[in-house]
Amino acid sequence: MERYPDIEPYDAGMMDTGDGNRIYWEVSGNPEGRPVLVLHGGPGSGSTPGGRRNWDPEKYRIVQLDQRNCGRSRPLASDPSLDLGNNTTEKLIADLEQLRELLGVDQWVLWGGSWGVTLALAYAQGYPERVRAMILVSVTMTRRSDVHWLAHEAGRFLPEEWHAFRAGVPEAERDGDLVAAYYRLLHESGDPVIQRKAARDWCRWEDALLSLEPGAEPYERFEDPDFRMLFARLVTHYFHHAAWLGDEQLLDGAPRLAGIPGVLIHGRLDISGPADVPWLLARAWPGAELHLVPEAGHRGSSKTSELILAAAERFAEL
Repeated sequence: MERYPDIEPYDAGMMDTGDGNRIYWEVSGNPEGRPVLVLHGGPGSGSTPGGRRNWDPEKYRIVQLDQRNCGRSRPLASDPSLDLGNNTTEKLIADLEQLRELLGVDQWVLWGGSWGVTLALAYAQGYPERVRAMILVSVTMTRRSDVHWLAHEAGRFLPEEWHAFRAGVPEAERDGDLVAAYYRLLHESGDPVIQRKAARDWCRWEDALLSLEPGAEPYERFEDPDFRMLFARLVTHYFHHAAWLGDEQLLDGAPRLAGIPGVLIHGRLDISGPADVPWLLARAWPGAELHLVPEAGHRGSSKTSELILAAAERFAEL
């Protein structure tokens, strides 16, 4: 199956959340089609035009948004003085509900990628009656154990790069929690020079985690110092707080998804997110369908795309 051609939004706007944030949203495809909400990763990656191409534009009403403080939403986390206290998982879920009501959607299909999976699961467990089906790719649950794996244990695959990452924090903190150390550098140091270096070091580690995947290339957006700052501040903000979720909250809440069809697609070569994460979720979620793609990593593969397109085609007829 081929992905659908590029299309442009037919509607877009800025949603005022009432707490100083304005959320960019856009809609493309068929205004009378099945609503699908596309949740980007990161946190902080922002929506992209490519997110529209998994959905038949004759059958789907494709909704995208930039989550708080990234993309075209305002204010941006690239301002190192911005207090991110109003950016939490609970706030993001409230934004999704506000947008659903704004657009007059009763139920929608959810697509989530990477961090977007955690957000989709948390939203669906809070509002299962609003979710028609789910397609979740590069599955994350942002548990403290998952965050620790990404920042510490995954370094066993990339020892040189991990030791460089570890060396980016003060010497006294190198044997402790590296996520907490980077959080302090990026959010509490108050020194722009320290913050810029910490953002660069964090993003280099993120790039390294994907470097062993087939066809891997450095992420071009990490060459932009403003994007590095935005991304590193948002990621460490969420990772340091384990997304404000109980450690097994999403697994324990998975039975609430009974009756919601779910397709989980995950690369076996995903170093940043081991395959036991979607495997555990699939066991706890009645009716979930798990696909572990042998040749894929975190960014997916052509087989990943085929599975997404097939699930989207099936869910359009639900």
